[in-house]
Parts: sequence; structure tokens; C-alpha cells
Amino acid sequence: MEKIDVNIIELLEYIQDIVDTSPKVPMSSKVMVDKKEIIEIIDQVVHYLPDQFKRAEWVMSERERILTEAKKEYDSLRKETMVMMRQNVENHDIVKEAKLRAQEIIASAQRDAKAIRLGSRDYSDEMLTQLNTAIEEEKEKLIKNLQESFKIAAKEIDNSLSGASQVIKENVKELRNMGK
Repeated sequence: MEKIDVNIIELLEYIQDIVDTSPKVPMSSKVMVDKKEIIEIIDQVVHYLPDQFKRAEWVMSERERILTEAKKEYDSLRKETMVMMRQNVENHDIVKEAKLRAQEIIASAQRDAKAIRLGSRDYSDEMLTQLNTAIEEEKEKLIKNLQESFKIAAKEIDNSLSGASQVIKENVKELRNMGK
């Protein structure tokens, strides 16, 4: 994985740690977090993502550049072949050889262009798939942690209310016994 990918994952994990370790709001499953700190981390994630897109754009522009160069080379070789053909019209074997060479060059340029196109598509697909997987994993972790926090808060509330109910029952019993 690239350093940028690691930084994004680290930042997402840091946000998760903040949520996990932040003080809880009483009587709810919510936590209090430092808004400024969370916004700074999100800004960093947003800052890193364009680098991934720039890299994909670079791959695409590089592909276009190579295709353009291959076309120029093809055009250049085609012109050379035409000149050679004009110069050696009498020599039929040279003309045949030039045509074969031109076809080989065209086929090679087409293979190279196809390989570059497939490579850039595969690279982009791989990068986006990795990013999607990382986001999904972090989302699942965050949801799990929020569920755990909710269970703990609910248990604390239940224990607190059960204790208060028990005290009330004891007070009612004591009041009843005082009247006898």
C-alpha cells in the first residue's frame, strides 16, 4: 500500500479512537468530541484523496502521451516507407519488406496501446477498490464500537434505575411499617 493510503487509514482509525475514548453523554449513547479536532482530521483525509485522483489522472495522461508517441512513430515510419517505396519501386522485395515492417510496427504500437489502456484501467480499479474496502472496514468498526457503547450505556442506566427503584420500594415498605 502507498504511504497516502496508510495515512488515510491511520486518520480514520484516529477518528475511531477519538470516538471510543471520548466522554459519554449521560443517559444517551452519544459521546462528546472536540469538533475542531475532528474537522482537522477530516480536512486531512480530504487533502489526501485528491492525490489518489491525481495519480489516476497521471496514468491516463501518460497513456495518452504514449499513444500519441506511438501514432507519431507510426506516421513517421509510414512516411519513411512511402519514400522507400518511391525510391525502390523497381525492387519489389524491398517494398514487400517495408510493408511487413510497417505492419509489425503498427501491430506493436496497437499492442502497447492496449496494454497501457488495460494497465491504467486495472490500476484505477485496484486503487478505488482498495479505498472502498478500507472505508467499508472502518465503517463496520465504527458501527460496532457505537453499538458496544450503546449497550454499556443502556446497562448503566438499567443498573442506576434498578437501584433507585429498589430504594423507593424499601422506603415505601419502611413507611408502611411505621404506620403499624
